[in-house]
Amino acid sequence: MYNPSFFKSGIVLVNKPAGVSSNKVVNIVKYALKARKCGHLGTLDLEGEGVLPVTVNNATKLFDFYLGKTKTYQTVFVFGFETDTLDLAGDIIKTKECDIDKAQVENAIAKMIGKYNQMPPQYSAKKVNGKTAYKEARKGNVVQLTPKEIEIFDFKLLEQVDKNKFKFEITCSSGTYIRCICRDLAYMLGTYGSMQCILRTRCGTFALKDCITLDDVENGKIRVVPCEQLFSFDSIVLGFDDSQKLYNGVNLICQKPDGQYKVYSDYDFLGVGEVLNNVLTLKHRLM
Repeated sequence: MYNPSFFKSGIVLVNKPAGVSSNKVVNIVKYALKARKCGHLGTLDLEGEGVLPVTVNNATKLFDFYLGKTKTYQTVFVFGFETDTLDLAGDIIKTKECDIDKAQVENAIAKMIGKYNQMPPQYSAKKVNGKTAYKEARKGNVVQLTPKEIEIFDFKLLEQVDKNKFKFEITCSSGTYIRCICRDLAYMLGTYGSMQCILRTRCGTFALKDCITLDDVENGKIRVVPCEQLFSFDSIVLGFDDSQKLYNGVNLICQKPDGQYKVYSDYDFLGVGEVLNNVLTLKHRLM
């Protein structure tokens, strides 16, 4: 069972199942641990599966640190039609006969690697003038969204599953919509496309193999990764007076090479600090 005096803060890596929202997973973890607060480091769509890092207590402060981390997905795209949601949960709105082969796909995905301006889907949590896109879409209204620059670092064709159906592995920047990659790839191929399924296999440094199931959480078999284990930086240990100053926003003189460090007060982990020109600043406070 969870001992609140042992794990004050940390990360619970959950393999989110399809059909359960990211927020519901967070609430299940919070209830199971009797935590003060919980959050997550990057939402997954309702039907999405895979790595969902749930932050517990002070680890919720890690959100900004992980905001720009890359993510890796395995996904299946079906070509020949497009739905209003860009996945199979929506209604078909466009169709076009096609007969796509592997060579065409491999040639097209090679051209998509790099940065490009991606138009978010209407069925998304994007907000414009206080209105949420997917809520407006359900009412039949169109929200004027704007493209956002994203980056695809790697785009692999894993297999051709069936006629016009292909499985991919995509590594991309945070904030990328895989459904929109499907749409844009289909346009390059001269047809329409919809995402069939999606599995997040990596989120920053967190891998699917290290995740526990939601059943594990509900049965009390919970692994909480302490915050300091998430960083491979060297350590700086401060005395009580200096740690109090740093914690209260006072920068310290520090004769260390420039870079990021794990900062401790005796044996307590304060957070992630940065040394620049012999000055230590606490960038991510976790206590």
